[in-house]
Amino acid sequence: MTGPARTAATWRMPGRIEVLGKHTDYGGGRVLVCAVDRGITVRGELTGGEPGTVRARTDVHPDAVSLRSGEEPPLPPGHWGRYVHTVLERLTKNFGPLPAAELSATSNLPPASGMSSSSALLTATAMVLADLAGITDSPAWTAQITDRVALAGYAASIENGKTFGTFAGRPGVGTSGGSLDHTGMLTGRDGMISYAEFDPMRVIDTVPLAKDWSFVVAVSGVLAEKTGAAREAYNRGPALLTQVVQEWNRRTGRRDASVQAAVRSLVGEDLEEPLAAEDPRLDPLREILPVGAERDRLEQFLRESGEIVPRAHQALRAGDIEAFAQQVEVSQQLAATHLGNQVPQTIQLVDLARELGAASASSFGAGFGGSVWALVPTADAPAFAAEWLERYRAGGDAPEGADVLITRPGVAGTRVDGAADSLGR
Repeated sequence: MTGPARTAATWRMPGRIEVLGKHTDYGGGRVLVCAVDRGITVRGELTGGEPGTVRARTDVHPDAVSLRSGEEPPLPPGHWGRYVHTVLERLTKNFGPLPAAELSATSNLPPASGMSSSSALLTATAMVLADLAGITDSPAWTAQITDRVALAGYAASIENGKTFGTFAGRPGVGTSGGSLDHTGMLTGRDGMISYAEFDPMRVIDTVPLAKDWSFVVAVSGVLAEKTGAAREAYNRGPALLTQVVQEWNRRTGRRDASVQAAVRSLVGEDLEEPLAAEDPRLDPLREILPVGAERDRLEQFLRESGEIVPRAHQALRAGDIEAFAQQVEVSQQLAATHLGNQVPQTIQLVDLARELGAASASSFGAGFGGSVWALVPTADAPAFAAEWLERYRAGGDAPEGADVLITRPGVAGTRVDGAADSLGR
């Protein structure tokens, strides 16, 4: 660590919409993702107190929390303060003791909605504390965090607890997720949807969403708290893909790190084009699994990452909304039949959106709650949003927290003070 570079720092981190790519990122697969025009702003100041201490508060939860490196905070599972503490512990492990700081967070992003408010809080907190400690100018940081994609990978490793490069891992927040959320919020471009892959980790392309189309997001009101009650169910998805890779490596003697790497070993760079899941070249991978949960999980990954997302990307690139919608519909079906992560409310919201004339609609996020996006003409979005919410509430299954918002692809997270960060933004 180089020592404090500034006495105050502020970062705004947007939420994100997982347009397509349901649970493919932690398998190394492909996604379509964009930042949104809502987010979380974290401001931090040095206090001159004992190193390794952080005091934090949010506008949603007025009671401040006091955190100390090396001490387990007396907070319940899922509490927002645990995200801040996870950042404090990881940066300390990787860079040494941090100077004492006070943080305050404000948000216009619905919490536990599937729009990744938790990852936005974690990532903004990490950047603020890193700035205050001078970490972002250190040789260790600049040698490995060379661009926004690498930064997304490191932010994801803080959350999931994994090692990143030479930065040793430590327990994260309890979920085994990938880097989709962090990639969406750190590489987003105004009006653009990113087409990204996670083994190797890269943004392959960015495609515009025409200004006459907008996303209407319905927040189901069923809380998608990945560190709460749904954590075990959520973690089952990554665990199944891990089992697939372990069995593949055992049988083949390979050392592939992801399902995507295993796929590449069979088909090579043919992944540059959509790959039909029934392609016979994939049979050696498919045949290692018995019929059941692991096979279903693998089939969903192969279809979503190899075929659906690439075809949807091609459709967006061509401006063919109808072809894009066809891929979204198949993806949504697989979420219900193969992922098994839908709840009655998200299923109902997708059906209602289609009945109301949306060009396309899909649930997104961790599942087991969260939100649904609907793609509608921008001019019709306000009326559509109001009727969608009214119909959903009238159905009788909508929790009290149900809501709607209208958004378009937004810009990436940035320093609010306008100064360029170490990666040029």
